[in-house]
Amino acid sequence: MTGCRKKIVKILIGCALIITFPAPGALADIYRYIDENGVMHFTNAPTSSTNEFKLFLRERSKPAPTWYRSEKYDHLITSAAERFGVAFPLLKAIIKAESDFDPQAVSKKGAKGLMQIMPQNFKLLGIKDPFDPTQNINAGARYFKQLYKRFNGKLALSLAAYNAGPTAVDRYKTIPPYEETEEYVRRVLKYYYKYKN
Repeated sequence: MTGCRKKIVKILIGCALIITFPAPGALADIYRYIDENGVMHFTNAPTSSTNEFKLFLRERSKPAPTWYRSEKYDHLITSAAERFGVAFPLLKAIIKAESDFDPQAVSKKGAKGLMQIMPQNFKLLGIKDPFDPTQNINAGARYFKQLYKRFNGKLALSLAAYNAGPTAVDRYKTIPPYEETEEYVRRVLKYYYKYKN
């Protein structure tokens, strides 16, 4: 290897290291407070001097291998967010948690596309091609908005319903005690605060 080639390799390795690791101070823990009505409140900056807010999720620093793809669908997410009245950072967080921005994603249970829509919901949500990003994002945003209204604007319950189904949330009247669903809600909220700030 010539001296010039060695220099180029060193530069490329240096660039890769800079890209791979997030900037310090970009992390944020998430805190939860349940009020007297049983409503859960989440924040990454608790302001209460009393200890009402408890640590819900500790942010851990780790590389994000798909960061370079996360902006690809922003224009479609923006359009669907405006059309269905769902906050852009929230919609993007759901997509990140569901498929990690992979439009060809298929779950073990058969959910498809960016927002992991189940086949039995395709007709109801007007999906002809679940792998088409525009159709999938619009359908997912529409479905989430329906859940959000059904659960009276309670974000955690709406997210739990998106993952476990609304009947499970109705049965338990809270986030169902399923490890997958509890972890899903935590992940979406983590990404939501990340994209929001």
